[in-house]
Amino acid sequence: MKSIIFLISIGVMSGLIGALCGVGGGIIMVPAFTWGFGMDQKKAIATSMAVIVITAIVATANHARNPGAIDWKVVGLVAAGSTIAAWWGTDLMKQLSNPALTRIFAAVMIIVGVKMLWK
Repeated sequence: MKSIIFLISIGVMSGLIGALCGVGGGIIMVPAFTWGFGMDQKKAIATSMAVIVITAIVATANHARNPGAIDWKVVGLVAAGSTIAAWWGTDLMKQLSNPALTRIFAAVMIIVGVKMLWK
C-alpha cells in the first residue's frame, strides 16, 4: 500500500509541475524511480517516457479546449525533429552505462536550471 501511495504521489507531483512549468515529468519521475524504487537509470527513463505519453495526451486535450493555446505549426515541426532524435536517442541510451546516463541527466538539469535563474 505504501508503494502505491508513493507512486501516485510521484504522478501527482510530476503532473502538476509539468502542467505549471511545462517541464517533462521526467524531472520528478526519473529521480523518484531511481531513489525511491531502486530502478536503474535506463529503466527509470523508459518508464518515465511511457508515463509522459499518457500525461501529454491528457494535457494536450485540455489545452486544445482553449482556442489558440497551442501553436500546431510549431508542434508539427518540433515533433518531426524530436521523433527522429528520440528514436536515435533510445538506441544510444542502450549503449551508455547507467552512471553515464545519470551524469548526463544531472548536467542537463543543472545547465537548464542555471540558465533559467540567470534570465
